[in-house]
Amino acid sequence: MMKLSIKSVLCPAFLVIALPSSAATWILDPGESRVIFEYKYGADPYEGEFKGVEALFDIDPLKPGSCNFSVTIPIENIYVEDSPEAVDYLLDYELFDVDTWPTATFGAEKCRLESVSSFVADGTLTIRDQTHPLSFPFDFEITTIDGQVGFHLTSEVTIERLKYGVGQGYWANTGEIANDVTIKVDVYAVQQ
Repeated sequence: MMKLSIKSVLCPAFLVIALPSSAATWILDPGESRVIFEYKYGADPYEGEFKGVEALFDIDPLKPGSCNFSVTIPIENIYVEDSPEAVDYLLDYELFDVDTWPTATFGAEKCRLESVSSFVADGTLTIRDQTHPLSFPFDFEITTIDGQVGFHLTSEVTIERLKYGVGQGYWANTGEIANDVTIKVDVYAVQQ
């Protein structure tokens, strides 16, 4: 695999001028960002959204392997369109058990540059009381948000819900709810 140097990434004069020359802290723009999850219940596909996600991350454009992601997902803010019953089930103790574990978290301290417009954040995802390594591949672009330079990050990963304890008792049966859950990230971030 060919590795790109940061100089090749920052060649365009705009990027050199627009981005800070050392690590900067970026914060998620909640009004423009979405974190979606997709799963199947029986044969029917469902889509929900994690609302109120908070994220801070540090990226040093001169050291692309150096990053620090801290993401908190308030599980109680799950939204499934036209299905309050599905939300009740998801929040219950046999699935997310929001009363015991109100948040899920993702943290990463290492990033790998994949191309001029993509990188991978290697970290850990914690849901309920289960923490496992997870690599998030991100496509990114430099954009403007309310007159500020910002990032637009997109990603898609598939996780196994049972690995994270989401599915106790009856809900451990993958015949009803598939084990694979797809998480789609479409977020915007501005410098803090």
